[in-house]
Amino acid sequence: MAACQGPGVSLAAIALHHKLNANLLRRWVEQAETNDCVLVARSDLTAPLATAPAPEFVPLPLETRDTRTAEIRVEVRRADLSITVSWPTSEAAQCAAWLREWLA
Repeated sequence: MAACQGPGVSLAAIALHHKLNANLLRRWVEQAETNDCVLVARSDLTAPLATAPAPEFVPLPLETRDTRTAEIRVEVRRADLSITVSWPTSEAAQCAAWLREWLA
């Protein structure tokens, strides 16, 4: 990492040489400069740079939708007549055919 501090150094070239993502290397350098860290040259770049504990997995509940209860709701008004139709989404093609016929 000390090689990243030299004048005119290309972080992209250093990252490519060590098979690292250039954006990741740039972030490391910026964090080191922000935290006033001293970068030390290391011959083993595969070793972890910090001994921070691994982040813990936190499961999040997902909202599940019951497709059997999903429905299409159509409100049609024609002159003084108004109707509301509820149709299961699994039968959407039949709903469209009925609506086309009804509106004709």
